[in-house]
Amino acid sequence: MDAAGNTWAIVLAGGEGRRLHSLTTTDSGVAIPKQFCSLRGGDSLLNDALKRAASIASPDHICAVVSQRHQRWWESALAGVPTDNVIVQPRNCGTANGILLPLLYILERDPDARVVILNSDHHMREEGVLAAALQRAVQELPKRGDQVVLMGILPEEADPDLGYIVPGSRDGSVSTVDRFVEKPDASLARTLVDNGALWNAFILAAKGAALLQMFIQRFAHVVAGMRQVVMKHEFNPGLSAAASNLYRDLPDIDFSREVLQGAESALRVMQVPHCGWSDLGTPKRLAETLQTLPRSGSPSEASDRLGAFLNLALQQARLQPVVVHSTNS
Repeated sequence: MDAAGNTWAIVLAGGEGRRLHSLTTTDSGVAIPKQFCSLRGGDSLLNDALKRAASIASPDHICAVVSQRHQRWWESALAGVPTDNVIVQPRNCGTANGILLPLLYILERDPDARVVILNSDHHMREEGVLAAALQRAVQELPKRGDQVVLMGILPEEADPDLGYIVPGSRDGSVSTVDRFVEKPDASLARTLVDNGALWNAFILAAKGAALLQMFIQRFAHVVAGMRQVVMKHEFNPGLSAAASNLYRDLPDIDFSREVLQGAESALRVMQVPHCGWSDLGTPKRLAETLQTLPRSGSPSEASDRLGAFLNLALQQARLQPVVVHSTNS
């Protein structure tokens, strides 16, 4: 592992995965967020993400952000993560708050921290390709000043259900960011890909202080309130009355739409070669990903043994007629 000593990874694991509820709902009617499920038996997607984080950060510098209401699933899944690094949100208030809370917590411990943001519910066919790109991005940060480096995945198809980063001019080993395009129609998606646009995988690297400044410029009042909770260490490691009070009235804030968009001048994008990335965001994309995975071993037993609460391949096979109907209606 080629990781700088002050590199931290934030693994976002508080999402609900609503678009996959047709596949992740158990017979008893409980919808399990996809990060706590396995693809075809074995490790959960969250476990895969923690291993991904370990490619650029030491174990004591990996933080997982979770939702209080998911405790029955993340408590065992995060048994190997230092207790102080499990950041529990009283409720899910959007991706921006999910990043801001651990970011403030990390900066309290390490003011010079470099931070990598990862999702817990994505799949990577070629993990080594992304790991190498993340290491390059972290090494790039010292000469980037206050710029945030986004990871743009070289598309394998023109998918209208994904977000795109349109690169601008070349700037050393990265490019400027011209604009973002979210879920274009099929024709525009094809045009974007043909003209060099990249998939927005919502993976980035930045100096922690620079990332915090982007939040302050847009949501200074939210930063101030959350900082008070963190500075008092009342959120370390579990819930507190102060945190619960703050989150009761905290607005939902989307990081991509409300923090990154409009800040393009402070952003750079690094192209990641084809790596088989998927956000597993729809039953269709999940099915396509499952087709690329080997069918070996005993999936159901492996899931039980390694902590995944649901095997998505088994669910997809069992519910396939329902899923096909729902996606065509």
